[in-house]
Amino acid sequence: MLHPAPTDGGLMARRKKLYEGKAKILYEGTEPGTIVQYFKDDATAFNAEKKDVIDGKGVLNNRLSEFFMKGLTQLGIPNHFIKRLNMREQLVRAAEIIPLEIIVRNVAAGSIAKRLGIEEGTPLPRPIVEFSYKDDSLGDPLVPEEYIAAFGWASQQEMDEIVSMALRVNDYLSGVMYGVGIKLVDFKIEMGRVYEGDFPRLIVADEISPDSCRLWDIETGQKLDKDVFRRDLGNLADAYTEVARRLGVMPSNVTHTPTKPTLIN
Repeated sequence: MLHPAPTDGGLMARRKKLYEGKAKILYEGTEPGTIVQYFKDDATAFNAEKKDVIDGKGVLNNRLSEFFMKGLTQLGIPNHFIKRLNMREQLVRAAEIIPLEIIVRNVAAGSIAKRLGIEEGTPLPRPIVEFSYKDDSLGDPLVPEEYIAAFGWASQQEMDEIVSMALRVNDYLSGVMYGVGIKLVDFKIEMGRVYEGDFPRLIVADEISPDSCRLWDIETGQKLDKDVFRRDLGNLADAYTEVARRLGVMPSNVTHTPTKPTLIN
């Protein structure tokens, strides 16, 4: 049986910390082969040059990622989610993370618009799947499939499966968002391997939240994602709260006060 992990505070500090990233902390799980994923309130942009703490952001992302991962499970898309433990933590399967970010784009925005000189907001002819190498010190550079195969990050068979799974995730997220008046512009996910005997199986890992998606209101074009923080367009927690409200997963006990993001030199 899986038992709830300790809640926030002193008890959490007694668990073994495995990794701390920009938005989450990973702790040793309550059972072998599990990890406790803690969602922080930290917000970063421009490769962590811009930083702030947004009250309630971690709570919202925890609930939203739970909602999306459960949706994937219902569709038979394997993922690492086991259960939510409390307002900021969830129990997930440990996985061997593939060192790639898988980016799926439906509309030109962000870096692809700049790279190709496409006006932001232009619908793409079909969903485009890109890969970037996960390394903050290098700025997560885009890499072609030839690099991925040559350096052994994933096999050709795995890449084919990754693209297929990413497009299935795109279909699911696009439909869910469209149903609540939100356009899924793009998103990124991570994938990992879990082993059943000697046989590796791919699963969706990390998180799916407004931190990792571009979400625009269909009617007004209002941004409901981390671009609000990147571009100083308002309060980030308000944007994430609106997404949670529309999806019917608005958590209780989320309080936040308007804060102005600061640029860290």
